Amino acid sequence: MRIGIVCPYAFDVPGGVQFHVRDLAEHFLAEGHDVAVLAPQEDDEVELPSWFTSCGRPVAVPYNGSVARVAFGPITSARVTRWIDEGGFDVLHIHEPMVPSASVLSLWAADTVPIVATFHTSTVRSRALHVANPMLRPSLEKIRARIAVSDEARRTVRRHLRADSYVIPNGVDVEHFRQARPDARFTGTPGHPTVAFLGRIDEPRKGLDLALSALPGLRARHPGVRLLVAGPGERDISVPGVEVLGLVSDTDKAALLSSVDAYLAPHTGGESFGIVLVEAMAGGAPVVCSDLNAFVDVLGEPPAGVTFASGDADALVEALADVLDDADTRSLLRGRGRARAEAFDWGVVAEKIMAVYDTVIESAELAPDEQAGRVRDRLRRIRSGRRDRRKDSDE
Repeated sequence: MRIGIVCPYAFDVPGGVQFHVRDLAEHFLAEGHDVAVLAPQEDDEVELPSWFTSCGRPVAVPYNGSVARVAFGPITSARVTRWIDEGGFDVLHIHEPMVPSASVLSLWAADTVPIVATFHTSTVRSRALHVANPMLRPSLEKIRARIAVSDEARRTVRRHLRADSYVIPNGVDVEHFRQARPDARFTGTPGHPTVAFLGRIDEPRKGLDLALSALPGLRARHPGVRLLVAGPGERDISVPGVEVLGLVSDTDKAALLSSVDAYLAPHTGGESFGIVLVEAMAGGAPVVCSDLNAFVDVLGEPPAGVTFASGDADALVEALADVLDDADTRSLLRGRGRARAEAFDWGVVAEKIMAVYDTVIESAELAPDEQAGRVRDRLRRIRSGRRDRRKDSDE
């Protein structure tokens, strides 16, 4: 199958949507499909894969509590149109189709190829989405199937588009994290436990300030604790017990998560999923996180992690200190986490996305309701088949 994937954000800047698109493309390429990706590129000197095409240099704009690097304008529009016209795609997969970048431009330019769209964002109120909706609605009607990465993202689609979507989560290369070995640089001891934080250190909603404010209380119970902070961004942090690792490689990230005594996700909002929680669980790190709806959904039932009230530093201290106090709790969370992470493996996630592709291509002439029914039926069969296979393996 010839698959075109569009990412609205600068592909050479770390981000959840970018990583999702990269990993999805690489998974389908490994399966023998022909995949091309289009996105902005911030640095022309950065070497990117041969299957990637830049649609122009982005500009940084505030979006959903973060900073989005997007590209728009006549030059970008011309590049997007040419890429689609020359692509010969069987299906076009647009991520965040309402973001004013390559995504919106692709939605406008595509007329004959079946379109699948994935919505990643979770936001209760968005003036931009409210204003843009009437202008984009004719183009949004081109979308044959809508995917949301979580129930939170699905609620956003319903709220702003008055439409439904299929929930297919973000994917993780579970084996990559499961096979990682502990690294002495990140491994704690009974008197000096280690806690990892991953995320942009200059992005407030990732909650690093909350973690730093809670650190004195945590050190009162665990004087030797080390908080290992990994992620992009520039910020001067001179706090006892904090080690800033900066942006780490995929290999070091996996080693970090396989080494620490706990993984801390103190995010304060704006999260539609929680990909880093899945990575932590796959790597064997006991998860302690804020009780955002998206995070609670990722942890599953029984919960594969411990939650605390979002934004509450005292609750963070209690939850994290209790986990560090109890080796049995950490062992229980590691086991639950590794089992829960399997549901988000790319082998599972990509199979569902491919089922959506196949169905919209095969049923192009059907009415939208009938086509939607076929997609749901196929996804239901995939879920049932996997439950049966798990049952057989247990027996």
